Amino acid sequence: MRCYLHAFLLCVAFSFFSLLYVFNQLASTLEDGDEWNLKQQDVPDGSRRDAAHLLRKKPGLAGLRHHNGLDRERRGSPVKVNKDERSHLAVVACGPRLEETLTMLKSSVLFSKKPLHFYIFAEDDLHDSFRNALESWPGTVQTKFTFTIYPITFPKENANEWKKLFKPCASQRLFLPLILKEVDSLLYVDTDIIFLQSVEDIWALLSQFNSSHLAAMAPEHEEPRIGWYNRFARHPYYGKTGINSGVMLMNMTRVREKLFKNDMTAVTLRWEEILMPLLQKYKLNITWGDQDLINIIFHHNPESLYVFPCQWNYRPDHCIYGSNCQQAEQEGVFILHGNRGVYHDDKQPAFRAVYQAIQKYSFGDNMETSLLQPLEASLQATTHTYCGRTSHLFTKRLKQSIMSVQQDITQKR
Repeated sequence: MRCYLHAFLLCVAFSFFSLLYVFNQLASTLEDGDEWNLKQQDVPDGSRRDAAHLLRKKPGLAGLRHHNGLDRERRGSPVKVNKDERSHLAVVACGPRLEETLTMLKSSVLFSKKPLHFYIFAEDDLHDSFRNALESWPGTVQTKFTFTIYPITFPKENANEWKKLFKPCASQRLFLPLILKEVDSLLYVDTDIIFLQSVEDIWALLSQFNSSHLAAMAPEHEEPRIGWYNRFARHPYYGKTGINSGVMLMNMTRVREKLFKNDMTAVTLRWEEILMPLLQKYKLNITWGDQDLINIIFHHNPESLYVFPCQWNYRPDHCIYGSNCQQAEQEGVFILHGNRGVYHDDKQPAFRAVYQAIQKYSFGDNMETSLLQPLEASLQATTHTYCGRTSHLFTKRLKQSIMSVQQDITQKR
């Protein structure tokens, strides 16, 4: 009987200290959050010129208010838009990602008919390069977008730990709802994304959210037999095969307001409260950094996620062993995601061909003869790979996007 009593007392003591640790982490997170919020009030001038655009806080919709003509000063040409017309696109760039990021932004501008606003989070030494490159684009192109450049910013405590999680600066996206407090909805994409149709088409998926949805992503895998999470993960993950956060559509007002269920405490936590305790608990068990943390969060809050099809986040995994994205086979690839550096090596030449076609295209040239036809010729040389044999899926939607843009140009003449 005495042994049972000792075991019971040990369990009680363990539970007490576990709860004490969790609440200590929460208190630390909240304290750092207060310091961090004060720090955010001092954004460098070079990054604040466009920051006057504020979004309406209406779930599922977002728009910008012009204020003091600051975007007009930045771009040198006026933009007249209604409140709710813009799509809002965020990207995080560190290290040698400048050209890749600019190619992604270029693809977003090429096929979108409605205005865009870019939120570019980059290391300080990249700011001038981004600004100079975007301001060098033709005036007719600059009328289609505005941009704001932000420094890489993490909570003061554990900043280095966050910065080095998975890839340099990748975990910055976890803090976008806390930094961009006046932004209602946002599309985050990795730097290695190529849009093959207009941004407003994926932006329209916000209207498909029900009252519980606060984010939308695609599954990590379509085929469980080659899935990573279901075979190797040492932590909870969403659904059968996990989710990929390289294309992430968010209603950030709802993210900020949500109380998230978790496996650390019976108390529901806000976004800013859950991140650090989650990292402390799982940092020895996660492989893909912030994406793993996102999977853990939505494992415990599945009602909050809208899952869109793989054609919105098409990666080499969807074709490397044969085509396994059914929606892309039917309608084509909407967004190409060249993860694992495939734009810059010989492993997946079909992906690299698309990237290079967008990169080399000159604004104002005929898209059919200067973009589509050279791309189709390049793809013909990739049929020795599985992805090359399905590369017609890469151009299926692209053809429609080009046709739509050219029709729009003709109507405006």
